Amino acid sequence: MKAWQIQQLHPVNGDSEALVAVDVPIPMPAPDEVLIRVSVCAVCHTELDEIEGRTAPPLLPVIPGHQVVGRIESLPVGESRFSIGERVGVAWIYSACGDCEFCLAGLPNLCDDFVATGRDRDGGYAEYMNAHHDYIYRIPDIFSDEEAAPLLCAGAIGYRSLKLAQLKNGQNLGLTGFGASGHQVLKMSSYLYPDSPIYVFARSERERAFALEIGARWAGDVSDHAPAALHAIIDTTPVWKPVIEALNNLEKGGRLVINAIRKEDVDKEEWMKLSYTEHLWMEKEIKSVANITDVDVFEFLELAAKIKLTPEYQVYQMDEANQALRELKQGKIRGAKVLRVQ
Repeated sequence: MKAWQIQQLHPVNGDSEALVAVDVPIPMPAPDEVLIRVSVCAVCHTELDEIEGRTAPPLLPVIPGHQVVGRIESLPVGESRFSIGERVGVAWIYSACGDCEFCLAGLPNLCDDFVATGRDRDGGYAEYMNAHHDYIYRIPDIFSDEEAAPLLCAGAIGYRSLKLAQLKNGQNLGLTGFGASGHQVLKMSSYLYPDSPIYVFARSERERAFALEIGARWAGDVSDHAPAALHAIIDTTPVWKPVIEALNNLEKGGRLVINAIRKEDVDKEEWMKLSYTEHLWMEKEIKSVANITDVDVFEFLELAAKIKLTPEYQVYQMDEANQALRELKQGKIRGAKVLRVQ
């Protein structure tokens, strides 16, 4: 089968080829795995984090991709919840131990044995992949393959971020960064909190115009001050500066939720700008988002189908994977990027 691999860690810039095209055997599923024929796989900033060495080290060489939609080719013996040919999705969580205090509390995303799709196991930048049978998800019929793929990480992790923000209807919500996750958060929060105005901070005029187009009350640059204090802010950017700027816009007792696995430019100079009095005093909170749970994916797919939340996306052909990653790195974004595998 055709696939793309991460074979070494290095910066993604210019005309660099971050991924290597390979022809490898179709994987043989383990007794607890499902073999999936991949249709599409959305492109995530986490792939850049893996390639550039910011995540836990990938198991090299590895096939990336964790927002996968495809059809079941084979099932484990005794698996009766799914059927051959059924359309399913795969997300970032490949598996967790199931027995630790976090798993038993419904937090497999915090499990020490958390296994990530596309980092610790081969993912969806390939014609076929294996997935653990306990971590696959039925795709609602309302969505095409291309529409569904960005829901499986960008949407579901945005849903988790919104839950952690603890927003109440009528309170002001801020979104810092407006890519694949941010625009889905705006759509779902407009439904869940119809009286809460949404303020968007984005680096480009194009992203700000997009935010206003789909319902933001206001849109400005990352360093701007919003016209109102914000009760919650969700940061989806890959850099550190927006965290400081977001705290400047946070209301007393407000909560900043950082939806990012890693930040690209956490340096001493930026850290020195963090002032306890200006940024953290008056009971402001910072909450990070770690990975994703299977419950997040189930709940969000149900919500997305109910409100007909269709993400904006751009389609790339299988041989354009490196181009998609370069454009993501360069900030050429309107919604999500989806790789059409076959």
